[in-house]
Amino acid sequence: MSDGPRPGRREFLKAAGIFVAAAACAPTRGDSDQRAANAEPVEHHPRATGFDAALLASLGAAVLPASLGTAGQSAAVAAFVSWCEGYEPVAEEMHGYGYADIRYLPADPVPAWRAQLDGLDLLAQRVHHARFTALDLAARQALVAMALRDSPGADLSSPLGAHHIATALLAHWSSSPDAWNLAMGVSVSPLTCRPLAAATQKPAALPAAKP
Repeated sequence: MSDGPRPGRREFLKAAGIFVAAAACAPTRGDSDQRAANAEPVEHHPRATGFDAALLASLGAAVLPASLGTAGQSAAVAAFVSWCEGYEPVAEEMHGYGYADIRYLPADPVPAWRAQLDGLDLLAQRVHHARFTALDLAARQALVAMALRDSPGADLSSPLGAHHIATALLAHWSSSPDAWNLAMGVSVSPLTCRPLAAATQKPAALPAAKP
């Protein structure tokens, strides 16, 4: 004799479905361990920073537009150094449109750029028996062209796409508001905030480049 009514087929399937869904949502031990590992702070090793200032200034004068003047070229070189010192290798990128996966920046490019800068100085001593900083502008530009002869095509959209410090320096400047201003011939200064009162005003003329 039965102690009570048996559960119907519908009730049995409903209970089984709830059990399966709960089991699927429950984190496994491996998932928990992975989340815990991702939550741990990343170990940051000290980075060597800085360049030979005289060498980099001489390179900047050779690859940056002459229309910037000495002061403008010096400012572009200083901005490039500041960007290099603040770069965080393999940092998580900002999420862009068109993809949902997490992406990371490349490894630190500065050591290779520093070695390439030293290489230009060694090349100058091999070819001209003089330091790179002691050469005239034409000789420095010829050495840069020699160093870039076997490099892939230059990508000036970002210094991270550059294969040589010469193109990295130029790419960093070419993506700056100053480069846009020079190309447009007026002060448009993209990526900077303008007051609402100036929204309808024409862009201001560029100041004359300092020699």
